[in-house]
Amino acid sequence: MKSYMAKPTEIDRKWYVIDAEGKVLGRLATEVASILRGKKKPIYTPYVDTGDFVIIINADKVVLTGKKLEQKYYRYHSGHPGGLKEIPYEKLMAAKPEKVIELAVKGMLPKNALGRQMYRKLKVYRGPVHKHEAQKPEVYEF
Repeated sequence: MKSYMAKPTEIDRKWYVIDAEGKVLGRLATEVASILRGKKKPIYTPYVDTGDFVIIINADKVVLTGKKLEQKYYRYHSGHPGGLKEIPYEKLMAAKPEKVIELAVKGMLPKNALGRQMYRKLKVYRGPVHKHEAQKPEVYEF
């Protein structure tokens, strides 16, 4: 008995729209990462990008539980001595709510070339309007 291994030419990609309004950030990110990786498909192969495209709308209405909005920080480093930068999530949500979702999903994808390829299939928009109507995306509920 042989195992089935998906080939990149055999993959049929779909487009999904997810409305982030009222959804908890972490739960939304895990579901999106699973779709981007293709883990919900029967043809899932770990070393092949079998995932679908995901469009997230209403990113500014995503919810953080507890006191994370006041206490959690987005930290990054410039690479220079003393170059640690911190931005509170409260400020980040006000300025760039798309980045909050992108960072959460990116952290749940593989840290290699395959993960970067999967990440490129994620499109995040602040409001309810997106520019991918030509792809005929399906509404994804979870």
